[in-house]
Amino acid sequence: MSHPLAGTTIVSLAINLPGPLAASRLTELGARVIKVEPPHGDPLKSVAPGWYAELTQGQEVISLDLKEATGRTQLEGLLAGAQVLLTSMRPSALARMNLEGTLRDKGIALVEIVGHDGAEAEQAEQAGHDLTYQAVHGTILAPAMPLVPVADLLGSERAVVATFAALRQRDQGLGYVHERVVLDEAAHAAAAAVRHGLTAPGSPLGGAIAQYGLYASSDGYVAVAAIEPHFAARLAAQVGSTREDLTRAFAAQTTSHWTALGIEYDIPLVAVREPHRAVAEPVFAHQHSANTANTVNTAGTTSLES
Repeated sequence: MSHPLAGTTIVSLAINLPGPLAASRLTELGARVIKVEPPHGDPLKSVAPGWYAELTQGQEVISLDLKEATGRTQLEGLLAGAQVLLTSMRPSALARMNLEGTLRDKGIALVEIVGHDGAEAEQAEQAGHDLTYQAVHGTILAPAMPLVPVADLLGSERAVVATFAALRQRDQGLGYVHERVVLDEAAHAAAAAVRHGLTAPGSPLGGAIAQYGLYASSDGYVAVAAIEPHFAARLAAQVGSTREDLTRAFAAQTTSHWTALGIEYDIPLVAVREPHRAVAEPVFAHQHSANTANTVNTAGTTSLES
């Protein structure tokens, strides 16, 4: 694969999810990513160590206490060789670090991930996480908890785009570049299908179309998405066309029978897997970066606990 960010160094102060997700993607794209964590580490490591390992693959992980002069000095040294600083904290916390002068002097772009934005300070400082962003924008069907952190995932991809935009602006001689990614805005964008009546309960993709839905098989569930006329025609010929026909037919055979039929007749028809049995890509199916194959705890710093 190509590495469009080869030769680019990114220092990341981001912990939890959106920032590390973005940093992982930037690593895949060839950037050298130096992940700076507080002395207590990234909370993600304690709650999802496997995912943490995936997201830090190919990165240099350094533990620094940025509240101490020594840690700040070490951070200054890291920034001296970087083109981008990635952060994910409240604006007031970033302001207290007083990094803008350093970034301006060194021509380092800032890509800042925040929860909220707004003209009023209290709006930008409002606490939140993926669950609250989704809740506000209507992508949760309570009381069920969301299975996917949609706002974090979309926000991370926006941060990747923002990084490319920042680097492009630097190349154009713009000087100091500051890109802000707002997770609440990402959640709003993710909810567009709900706002426009496409996926809400009873809407076209929310259960109103018989050919697009979930059906019980004799030993589980299948998902069918035969919206286009050619798919719907094949489904009708092989299984049925009305909700009643499809319900009856799917219940009479096993999930494996239906998935095989979907492949044979080219119908979008697959098994609904339980979350813990979902198909997973091989971990690190391709090398994330041309720089290094493994996470590195940089010498001369406090290593993270294994």
